[in-house]
Amino acid sequence: MVKRSKLLAILIAGVITTTAFVGCGSKGGDGNANSAEKKTLTVWSHFTTNEVQEFEKVAKAWGEENNVEVNVVEDQGKFQEMIQAAQSDNGPDIMLGVPHDNLGTFQKAGVAAEVPSGMVSADKYTSEAVVDAVTIDGKVYAVPFAQETTSMFYNKDLVKEVPKTMEDLVAQAKEVGFVYNINDFYFSYAFLSANGGYVYKNNNGTLDPSDIGLGNEGAVKGLQFISDLVNTDKLMAADITGDIAKGEFTSGKAGFYFSGPWDVSGAKEAGINFGVIPMPTLGGNAPQTFLGVQSAIVNENSKNKDLAWKLMEEFVNKGQDIVYKTGSRIPVAKDYVVEDEYTKVFMEQAKVAYPMPNIVEVQAMWEPAANNLKLLTSGQIDAATAGKNMVEQVKEGIKQIK
Repeated sequence: MVKRSKLLAILIAGVITTTAFVGCGSKGGDGNANSAEKKTLTVWSHFTTNEVQEFEKVAKAWGEENNVEVNVVEDQGKFQEMIQAAQSDNGPDIMLGVPHDNLGTFQKAGVAAEVPSGMVSADKYTSEAVVDAVTIDGKVYAVPFAQETTSMFYNKDLVKEVPKTMEDLVAQAKEVGFVYNINDFYFSYAFLSANGGYVYKNNNGTLDPSDIGLGNEGAVKGLQFISDLVNTDKLMAADITGDIAKGEFTSGKAGFYFSGPWDVSGAKEAGINFGVIPMPTLGGNAPQTFLGVQSAIVNENSKNKDLAWKLMEEFVNKGQDIVYKTGSRIPVAKDYVVEDEYTKVFMEQAKVAYPMPNIVEVQAMWEPAANNLKLLTSGQIDAATAGKNMVEQVKEGIKQIK
C-alpha cells in the first residue's frame, strides 16, 4: 500500500467517481450490490499503514463478492481537509479511524450520516461510554472500532506493594518516584473528575457547553492534588514533559508512571519488569480517565450510502482483529477475547473512563486547561484560581468557535 497525499487522494477519488458515474448512469445509487452495473466506493482511513493494508484486503474481498470496486486510501492529513473533501463531489464514502472527539466537527459540517438503527447498541460494547462517545444529541453518528485510555504503570522491582489509593501511591512514591506529563490535561483530568469535576455537563447523553465543571469543588480538590505532587511532595518538576516522564520510568528511576497503552512496547524494549493496574482511587473515588474512541463515519453526501453501510458492516465484522492484532489497539467489542495482560487492564480502566467531549466546543478546552495547569504546577496560581480561570477562558473560547 502506497501512502498518498491528501491532494493526490482527492484527484484519485475524482477519477474513480467519474468512472463510476459513467458505468452507473444514476447519481443516487440504490445500494443494490447484486446489480450488473459495477459501483464504486472510496474509503479514506486515518489508521496506521499496516492497519490500512488489512482493511484494504477486507474491502477488496468484499468488493469482489458484491460486484463493487472499493478503493482504500491512507489519509494522514488534517481532519478539516477530510471534511472539505467529504463535502465535495469527489469525497470519500467512508472515513475510517476518526477520533471521536472530532465527531462534532464532522456532524456540524453535515458529512456524518446517522448510523442505521441497531447497528451500534450498548450491549455490543465493553461499556456504554463507547456508545456515548459516538452519540450527539441522542443520535449516533459513527461506528466504534477501538478505544484508548490511561492507567498506572509500576516497576515491580521498586514497588513492594501495589497501591489501591492515590494517597498510598504518593506515600510510596516519596521513596520510589512517580512521574507523568502533569501539564497535559488529557492525563490530569482524571484527578479533577475523581471528586466530581467535569468539562461539560452531561444531561442524559447531551453535553451542555454552558455548564462547565472545571472550577467546582471537586475539580478544585483535584487541582490541589496535582499542585501538591509538584509543590508539596516534590515528586516531579513543574516543567516535566511526556518524554522526560517516560524516560524516568523506562530507565528504572521512577516506580510509578501514569500513561497509556502506547507506552507498553517502550517499557518492554527497555527491559523494565513492570505491570499496569487500574487507576487507584482518590479521596475514595475512582478517577475517570479520559476515553478516546477511534470510529468510522459514512459520508452523508455519499452517492451510495446504503452500499457504504453494507461495507461498514463487513469492516465491523473483521475490524476487531485488525485493530488489536495489527494496530495494537484496545478492542471495543464486549465478546472479543484478548490475551495480552496489559490490554486487559486498559480494557478494565476503559469501563470507568469518561469519553472526551465530542461536540465542537471541545476545541475550547485544551489550551486554557494546559495553560492553567502550567501556572498551577509552577506555583504562580492556586487551585481555586486555576479552576476559575479554566471556566472563564473556556467560555471565551466557545464564543470564538461560534
